[in-house]
Amino acid sequence: MLKNPRTVAVAAALALALSACGGKDQAQQGGMPPPEVGVVKVQPSDVPLQKDLVGRLAAFRSADVRARVPGVLQRRVYEEGSDVKAGQVLFLIDPAPLQAEVGQSQASLASAQANYANAKAAADRARRLAPEKFVSQSDLDNALAAERSAAAAVKQAEAALANSRINLGYATVTAPISGRANQQQVTEGALVGQGTPTLLTTIDQIDQLYVNFSLSVTELEQIRRAQLTSRDSHVQVILPDGTPYERQGALDFSGDVVDPATGAIALRARIPNPDKTLLPGTFVTLKATLGVQPNAYVVPQIGVLRDAKSAYVLVVGADGNVARKDVTTDRQQGSNWIVTKGLAPGDQVVVSGVQRAQPGQPAKATPAPPAGQPADAGKAAAAGPDAKSEAKAEPAKAPATKD
Repeated sequence: MLKNPRTVAVAAALALALSACGGKDQAQQGGMPPPEVGVVKVQPSDVPLQKDLVGRLAAFRSADVRARVPGVLQRRVYEEGSDVKAGQVLFLIDPAPLQAEVGQSQASLASAQANYANAKAAADRARRLAPEKFVSQSDLDNALAAERSAAAAVKQAEAALANSRINLGYATVTAPISGRANQQQVTEGALVGQGTPTLLTTIDQIDQLYVNFSLSVTELEQIRRAQLTSRDSHVQVILPDGTPYERQGALDFSGDVVDPATGAIALRARIPNPDKTLLPGTFVTLKATLGVQPNAYVVPQIGVLRDAKSAYVLVVGADGNVARKDVTTDRQQGSNWIVTKGLAPGDQVVVSGVQRAQPGQPAKATPAPPAGQPADAGKAAAAGPDAKSEAKAEPAKAPATKD
């Protein structure tokens, strides 16, 4: 049966058109540009190990001022809350009983010295007469023993006098260290120093302070595993308003015993405080730099991916293709991961458009904007000031109204 020539021609034309459309689609698919991804080029560097911690300030030195002799407190000399110097007079205790003890000790010494003079004269006489047999050996021995006893009594009286004078000196209470004197704990007229030394006040040296903090055993093991160098170790105090304190502190103590109650190890740093703006007893936030880790890579968190196998990153190689690299992450620091293994110098790590990057497929690498900067900031900057002015000059469209 012969087909209609017109029908055959229409069918042929339709087939030719469909074939042309399919070829066009295939051509478009084969010629699509590779996806654009944002990358950061990483290089090994010395990365400081930083920890955000909480610590408490303590006075560099703190001394209790106590009444060391019994007596009635007569007067407070210093001004409460003021800075005092070492040796400055703070309190006065009634010295009359102590002065009487000094006088009594002086009299006892004079008596002992007189007895010694008599005993020495008798012993000297016995020494002269003994060779001539005018005194017996027993009398000589007794004279020499009396001389020795009198000499010992003089020494004892001298010691008693020295002790009395020391106690009299304690009636004038002075500052043992330089620092800030606190409130007095005992009022004038009170009897102090009876039995145990009475606390009168305390002095804190605050021109430099200690800040005490702790690290868990896990964090300590992390530090040891990182094989840090001790250079650049310091502590930065963050003030309550969020600004860093202008002077850094230096670590000066690390405990070697774990506290069984907290499972942590005590550490301490010394903070200069010449203006005395920081006060002991305050809880502060610390940014502690505990050392420097050499040859480590800093990779933004968004660029580190994980699956059942390991942590990995996607990199754009020199040939323009995406490749997967398994990495070893040591710790998280801020908004970054510290990577110790798996990367090479100059690797371009994909940090934006990760979902468009496929291992083995090509990708167009463009530098990613810094953290906190919008992704289109680079494009706006590249467009120049003309694009910005045109955008500002474009009039706003009037809203559509209904008739």
